[in-house]
Amino acid sequence: MQPTRRRVLEALADGPVTGPSLADDLGVSRAAIWKHVEALREAGFAIEDSGDGYVLEAVPEYGGAAIEYGLDAAFDVEFHDELDSTNARARTLAGGGAENVVVVAAHQTGGRGRLDREWSSPEGGIYASLVIRPDVPPASAPAYTLAAAVAVAETAREFGVDARIKWPNDVLVATEEGEKKLCGILTEMEGEADRVSWVVVGIGINVNVAAADLPETATSVQEQAGAVERRAFLQAVVERFDDLRDDLDAVLPAWRELASTLGRDVRVETPGGVVEGIATDVEFPGTLLVETDDGTQRVTTGDCEHLRPR
Repeated sequence: MQPTRRRVLEALADGPVTGPSLADDLGVSRAAIWKHVEALREAGFAIEDSGDGYVLEAVPEYGGAAIEYGLDAAFDVEFHDELDSTNARARTLAGGGAENVVVVAAHQTGGRGRLDREWSSPEGGIYASLVIRPDVPPASAPAYTLAAAVAVAETAREFGVDARIKWPNDVLVATEEGEKKLCGILTEMEGEADRVSWVVVGIGINVNVAAADLPETATSVQEQAGAVERRAFLQAVVERFDDLRDDLDAVLPAWRELASTLGRDVRVETPGGVVEGIATDVEFPGTLLVETDDGTQRVTTGDCEHLRPR
């Protein structure tokens, strides 16, 4: 959001405030204030012109300006009504030097998950990709995937959904029909041998999505706890991720607290073969430890399946 417009919006939230006083406070013309107010109205903000000045009556449910409003994290928001993929757009921005940007789409036409699987993107979900430039070696990049999973799971729990994390990045909910997927995360990066150039963390969350619009293996916040305000949900996710990216030492303890995988019998398909045993722990930056008949195996990447207890 344009800085002056952000300051206008913040002032209106504390209103009523007159146009002339706003112009004086911000050092701009009265005409400029009027243009900013009109632009905010076009973005969906309900701004009334009372006898005492402008008053912000309501904030739109979703949209770029709405998400930025009240967001307590160092990210700008680029919003699209429709995109093929927020990750694809985020990669383009990252390649052009952008950082600390959240690309958000109300609808995706070509969303992809891990292993190039198709990701369903029904209306009412949250589809967002965060562009960051962390000063870490490439080997540390998987920690940001875990950080995103923690951010989503913690937020879901705050909104009344008993969410847990399946290694490394799926957020699940236990239901009578078994574990169902609430969120998928896809992290991509570019870098050199000793440093990361950029990381894109793509997040797809089933929020206000009806069960009929989801695969049988998925669920939504709406199905589990009722419809919520997507703007507030996404803000909470971004804010928690922002905290964790600045404190990677806090990621693994938080991940362990929310893990559905640890202590379970698992089968992990890795590039080097299948690893089967009991998942016992996770090491930085996200390595899964599996106790097998042949000893402890360390798994850095793979497709994890929770097995029935022996």
